[in-house]
Amino acid sequence: MTEDSHENVPSRQRRRFPGISSRAYEHPADRSALVALRKLTGFDTVFKALSGLLPERSLRLLFLSDSVRVSDAQFAHLNDMLRDACYILDLEKVPPMYVKQDPQPNAMCIGMDEPIIVVTTGLVELLDEEEMRAVVGHEVGHALSGHSVYRTILLFLTNLAVKVAWIPLGNVAIMAIVTALREWFRKSELSADRAGLLVGQDTRASMRCLMKIAGGNHLHEMNVDAFLAQADEYEKSGDLRDSVLKILNVLPRTHPFTAVRAAELKKWSETREFQRIMDGHYPRRGEDKDTSVTDSFRESASHYADTVRTSKDPLMKLVGDIAGGAGDLGGKLRDKFTGGGSGGSSATGGDGTSGRSQDPEEGSSGPSKG
Repeated sequence: MTEDSHENVPSRQRRRFPGISSRAYEHPADRSALVALRKLTGFDTVFKALSGLLPERSLRLLFLSDSVRVSDAQFAHLNDMLRDACYILDLEKVPPMYVKQDPQPNAMCIGMDEPIIVVTTGLVELLDEEEMRAVVGHEVGHALSGHSVYRTILLFLTNLAVKVAWIPLGNVAIMAIVTALREWFRKSELSADRAGLLVGQDTRASMRCLMKIAGGNHLHEMNVDAFLAQADEYEKSGDLRDSVLKILNVLPRTHPFTAVRAAELKKWSETREFQRIMDGHYPRRGEDKDTSVTDSFRESASHYADTVRTSKDPLMKLVGDIAGGAGDLGGKLRDKFTGGGSGGSSATGGDGTSGRSQDPEEGSSGPSKG
């Protein structure tokens, strides 16, 4: 189903954002990368040429022949959500959407020329209407940002890396690109989460959606505030060894961890930036061509500086100390890695086997943010 108009769309009880630019909700790291790519001379030509190598036409035929296309006649409630999401974010051309039989809850937006949205039956069965609305908005946000192009390239290169694994250094070179793309794509997921919130305009529903993806359809057994507290504990617990393990754990993933995503989205929903968008003050698409790459990179750098400054992660704290000219750096490194010294990690029972931080400020995290 591809439509160029918004006829027969559902009720308009939610705020709409005419002409909104994806820059309004994009994560700073995501935004700076996209602005730079869009400014590259010949970027469109190169990727159009590359599209001939990608199995996009095959994917379209595959979904058309082996999935259910959302329409007024099939999965009508999803069709209403899709049109509504496109109306709210002012995406003129409604992307085709398919439901794929797969018990694993998942959704994606792919395609070089025109984006395609795919959701699995596992996700449709897992989420209620408001939660699903956030997911559909998430995928429409990917389409508006142009993320589907890079997601398609990522899928292609990941498959290619497997095929050339036998070639000396061939796999290494491709995986280096894949790793970089994954790092960008994790940030793009945070952007799309924000788009989902702008569409659903229900923070608790967005939180429940991520919580269900993590823990399944046992809502009566879960609690949003407790789930968000996990993200706080994850960020600040342990020592430098745990910080390194966190990095290693996330490297192969295309998505950030769900508890971390929930915390990031809750944090953004409480900012002045989000409130200004809801009040109708946001960048317009017509201004995108005038966007400064330098300003975008400056915003990205500022964001990372703030992240380092406010982070509770042991490694980020150390980076902040180094940047701030903290004294006795050798002692800090020794204490962080060995768990010794004041403010370091004290072992359970004093045997030095636990890497869990026992700083007074890091004792326990109560239900707080999301």
